[in-house]
Amino acid sequence: MIPVPAPASISESRDSNFNNAYIFAISLSAALGGLLFGYDWVVIGGAELFYEKYFHLTSAVQVGWAMSSALIGALFGALFGGALSDKFGRKPLLIASALLFVVTSIGTGMAPTFFLFVINRVLGGVAIGIASNLSSMYIAEVAPANMRGRLVSINQLTIAFGLMLAQIVNWMIARPMPPGTTASLIPLDSWNVQFGWRWMFGVTAIPALVFLVSMMFAPESPRWLAKTKRIDRALNVLTKIGGHDYAVRTVNEIDATFLSDSEKFHPRELLAPRMLKILLLGIVLAVFQQWCGINVIFQYGSRIFADAGYAVSGIMFSIIITGVVGVLMTFLAIGTVDRWGRRVLMLGGAAGLSVIYLATGFAYHNHVTGIIPVILVVAAIACYCCSLAPVVWVILSEIFPNRIRGAAMSISVVALWLANFLLSQTFPIMYERLGLARCFWVYATICFAGFVFIYFKLPETKGKTLEQLEHELAD
Repeated sequence: MIPVPAPASISESRDSNFNNAYIFAISLSAALGGLLFGYDWVVIGGAELFYEKYFHLTSAVQVGWAMSSALIGALFGALFGGALSDKFGRKPLLIASALLFVVTSIGTGMAPTFFLFVINRVLGGVAIGIASNLSSMYIAEVAPANMRGRLVSINQLTIAFGLMLAQIVNWMIARPMPPGTTASLIPLDSWNVQFGWRWMFGVTAIPALVFLVSMMFAPESPRWLAKTKRIDRALNVLTKIGGHDYAVRTVNEIDATFLSDSEKFHPRELLAPRMLKILLLGIVLAVFQQWCGINVIFQYGSRIFADAGYAVSGIMFSIIITGVVGVLMTFLAIGTVDRWGRRVLMLGGAAGLSVIYLATGFAYHNHVTGIIPVILVVAAIACYCCSLAPVVWVILSEIFPNRIRGAAMSISVVALWLANFLLSQTFPIMYERLGLARCFWVYATICFAGFVFIYFKLPETKGKTLEQLEHELAD
């Protein structure tokens, strides 16, 4: 261990010489992975009306496969991304995901057949899986404790901004349809069906290039550097973040978490009782974030708004509204997550979604059309984006011990994407057999169950260093 030059509080909140501009810059560089995650994930929602016509997709299975094929790749990206980042570092894997985003966005837009469309979506999903796994983890590992919640939430802000950007770009690319044109009456020979959806996917390459260049100039995670005994490089990065004393103290705290362990991590450590309970907490929260049902709105928004009586132009504009609200409400989460804490926001989000989904189900059950269903859907997105959306990523990035963080984060994110895959695959079938109203009631029940779990099982984590949390949660 390195001698600490002066006594210091365990809490980092008393440090006054943090280089906030540098911390924000490197956090934003990693958070661009979140922007690509959000953009690439939701761009398909606006293109759905048109590529389904082009490829003649008619069955619920085909529609579900087109929508969820990226999730297969995301599962593999999340599964192997954490393990590879433990071996090679966080930065190289984030750069690899940026390259994949560039290549697959162009490949999807140029796909001549449905088979090649799916292949590119799967490979693009690998990039999504890596970015969703590592962006928030990287930010948590460079952020001081007193601002970690806000900085990790920036990753969710960029996800929300990516969602909104994709929705706006889709709206701008899509050419106006004749007044009153419904989704079922879109002409096969229209520009939107033949070319428009291709541009919607292809322009993803532009923000992907920005992400690639930004990560080239970002440092490696100091906690990964310290874990792999690259102490001088870790001290250099931490000194730029908070000064010499902060750097020395942080390296000592990191080093202390490895003193009692052998040099090489073994997967069986995840099954040790004290580690397993933390891992299960992360898995349940990750699955709940998806099964709360909000991604159904993002992915199948065109279908939901069509059931509310909107024509194609109204559908596209309503989807944009959901994206704008998502961005604005994420700002609220950034401003409150380090003040109110994680538990309050999580409990409020689960309870709020339960009530909103119940009301939304009743609206569709009674065949209410027009503005009311739109208001309820937007309210659900607002509730989600200021609670479950950012806070689950914050919690996942901070609850796992240094030694198992990469592997445990991978397992949790794999569970998240598997849950998302099941959600995407089952919704078209549920929609056909149960109707939209009962679908929302099912999601309301899941949200209530999530509220109960959070109330009894989730501890508060705000304001504590990752090393403090490691000791407290393991004990």
